[in-house]
Amino acid sequence: MASEVEEKLKHLVGHKGVIGTVVVNNEGIPIKSTLDNTTTSQYSGIINTLVNQAKTMFKDIDPSNDINFLRIRTKKHEFMVVPDNDFLFIVVQNTHD
Repeated sequence: MASEVEEKLKHLVGHKGVIGTVVVNNEGIPIKSTLDNTTTSQYSGIINTLVNQAKTMFKDIDPSNDINFLRIRTKKHEFMVVPDNDFLFIVVQNTHD
């Protein structure tokens, strides 16, 4: 299982301007991060909640549908989120590059 997580992280980190990555388990607890603890906790909690709400919304519209990838862009950062069966992968990227 750990090698699967490492492989997905290596794939995601290859993007230009990456600031950091976070892996969150099904319970919303960050299990691996390249960011500081405060930022990791903030991002993992907020994004985990957002992904769960989006999943619920799309399931209500079409029960056979699900989220594969979520991209959120702010003035400062871009968040690329890959929900997996067991984990949530978050890549934080600088938007100024």
